[in-house]
Order: sequence, then C-alpha cells, then structure tokens
Amino acid sequence: MRVIVVGAGIAGLTAARDLSQKGHRVTVLEASDRVGGKIRGESVAGQLVDVGAEAMLNRRPEGVSLARELGLEVVHPTDAKSSIWSRGALRPIPRSIMGVPLDLPALESAGLLSEETLEVVRREPTLPPAKTDEDISVGDFIASRFGDETADRLADPLLAGVYAGHARAISVKAAAPQLFMLAEKGSLLEAAAALPTSDVPVFAGIDGGMSRFPETLAEGLDVRFDTPVDTVTRTPQGFLIEMGDEVEAADAVVVATPAPVAAKLLRSTAPAVARELSAIETASVAVLTFAFPELPAELAGRSGFLVPPVEECAIKASTFSFAKWAWVGERGNYLRTSVGRHGEPPSDDDDRLIADSLAALEQIVGITAAPTDVHVQRWPDALPQYPVGHLDRVARIRQGLRGVSGLALAGASYDGVGIPATIGSAHRAAAEIG
Repeated sequence: MRVIVVGAGIAGLTAARDLSQKGHRVTVLEASDRVGGKIRGESVAGQLVDVGAEAMLNRRPEGVSLARELGLEVVHPTDAKSSIWSRGALRPIPRSIMGVPLDLPALESAGLLSEETLEVVRREPTLPPAKTDEDISVGDFIASRFGDETADRLADPLLAGVYAGHARAISVKAAAPQLFMLAEKGSLLEAAAALPTSDVPVFAGIDGGMSRFPETLAEGLDVRFDTPVDTVTRTPQGFLIEMGDEVEAADAVVVATPAPVAAKLLRSTAPAVARELSAIETASVAVLTFAFPELPAELAGRSGFLVPPVEECAIKASTFSFAKWAWVGERGNYLRTSVGRHGEPPSDDDDRLIADSLAALEQIVGITAAPTDVHVQRWPDALPQYPVGHLDRVARIRQGLRGVSGLALAGASYDGVGIPATIGSAHRAAAEIG
C-alpha cells in the first residue's frame, strides 16, 4: 500500500516508521528543510544545544522506549532543583499533582502561599466531595478546593510550562485527569498524601540533545523536504496530495501537522472535521538560548524557575540547561528563557526579547554578565490548547474520520502535547491505517 505522511515531526516520523515496518511504501512530505518539528538543535557559541523541546516524560513509556529502540542513550536531569519566582523571591516548588499538594509541610515552608491560603488548604479534607461528572478548568477546580492563590501561584505556572496556557482555561479531563481520579476518593489532599512515592525520574532526555531523536528516527525513511502540501483530496481510488503544481497519489494518508494546518488540508475531503480542527487554538512562544562566559556560582544547584502569570514578568520560565543536563554543562554555560503564552504572543522584535530576558535574569538570579551568544527560536502556533470540552471535540473529529477510510491524524493536538503522547498518537494513526 502506498502511504503519504504529511509532516516530519516526531509524530509523522513515528507513523512512517511503523507503516514502513509493516511493508507499506511510505513517503514523508515536510514543508521545511529539516525533520523534527518542535524538536530542534542549533549551534550556539559553537556548540549544538536544544532550542525546542529539551525533555520528555520518563514515566510514560512511548518516548524512552522508542529512543532506546533507536540506540539512543536516554539520560535524566541532574539533582538540581527548580523554583517558582513569587513575591520577589525564588521559592522551592513543593511536590504536587497539578497544584494538589503531595507534601503539606513542604508547601507550608516554601513561602509560596499566604497563611490565609494555607489554612484553606488545610481545611480541604472537610469539604464535600468534588463533582467529577462535568469537565472544568484545572485552575477553577484547584481554586474550589485549595483557594485562588494556589491556582494562580502553583497550578498556573506548572501548566504554563507545558501548554503555554492558563490554568483557568485548560481542561481537567484533557490535561489533568488524575485530579478527578483523586477526587473520587474524597479529599484530594488526603488521597494525594496516600500515593506511593517513586524514585523513577519524572523526565528524560537524550545524551547530546533531543534533536538526535528525530534525526535518528528519520534514517532509512523516504523524507522529501521543502514540500508544503496544499490539499488532500479523496478519490474513488484513494487520495490525491497536491503540492503546488505537483500531485501524488496514495492509498492512505497520515496528516501529522498542527491542527490549524490539518484543517486547511482537509477542507474538501472532510469539511466537518476541518471545522473542528480549525477551532483548536494554539499558543505562540519563543525560546531564547544564551551562552554566558560565567554565571553566579549559586546557580549550579538550580535547574531553573517558573514565573506565575500574576507576577506580570516578561518571561514565563528559565531553564539553567548547564545545571539541568550534564551533557550541556560539559559544553558551556547555557541558559534558556521562554516567552509567550496563549493570547500573549512574544514580541516580533528579537532585540526586545533579548533585553527583556536579560533584565528578568538580572532581577531574579543576579546575572549581570553579557552573553557571548544568543539564539532566538520562534515557535509560532506551537502549543495546542486543551480547553474545557477538548475531549468532546477530539471525539467529534474521530467520528468524522470514520467516514473517510484510509485517513488518520497524528500529533500533539489531540491526546497530549508531550513527546510520549505525540508518539502514542502516531502509533494509533499507523494502526488505523493498517
């Protein structure tokens, strides 16, 4: 069977690999000049470092399993600790599940919440059981149990780091279903405290950079670069894929692009599906990577910090890559900042982004040295948003696809934005093709 995969990000490449291993003739069409999508490496101060996704969940298996199948060395972050910038100081991040405290004494000593809010947290076990029959935003759910401040200063920065969105908009069912699982046991605080602890690292990376992942995955696959697809049209024989003046025929198609792009491709083939896809909103962000000649010594024990939106800071997070990843530390003093949230895209002016980031770094962690090099990586429409009702929309999309045999979707827009979830969506799409 002849299969076309549109998009050479981690989802498209994974689907192509799965289908190739089944004996299908597969070609991947990629609009840009490289594989990887939001996983990308660039030379900064003469060294290759990640300027897109730099980690994946370790406790969900799809990512690390595939990496190891490819012969890549999976590594884990160092013991350096992350913080939250709140009320003029860096505060330790107490262990939590999307804002539900796992360690109440640690939360009390962190200085993150006011005494009034801590008292609200302590009283949570006395509240009536939470309702879990209808979807609700993570922020509103956390606020209803632990107070507004917990939602704004703990849950919001944690979610912003993943979705570049706002906790008051992101769906519990789509982004944090474990909250409802805890709620079904009664008190969230007590249910969270009863969870067994684990020594398994939360995150994983690839030695030498995450960009090695898609590059290795693409080896042996037929990938055509600089080939943007205009439309995918259903025919009695299969599909026609139009690329400017060129047309390719295929028996099946996997569309592994962001939802807004997929919507344009499928307007004629599946108009109802395309309308649902076009309703999936995205966040645009920028990642700035700095190389410094030297950094304050006290940063060595820190992996970075998050910034709650209520702080109205120019950056939403910073990653001290040199301290977080041993392989980066061997290459130099590299540090990243992230800018932009849903509804708040980064400035179009690179110089402004750089100046704002440096000002924030000086204010928060005392960096005064001028960087030896800076790379600004813009990621327009990079992160799909999962608002309340997202799972219902995904269900309607899949229902609509049932009428178009041989067409499947993959990517971060549906069942999870992380690398493992995206790989999982690709496995699913390949299985649907057969």
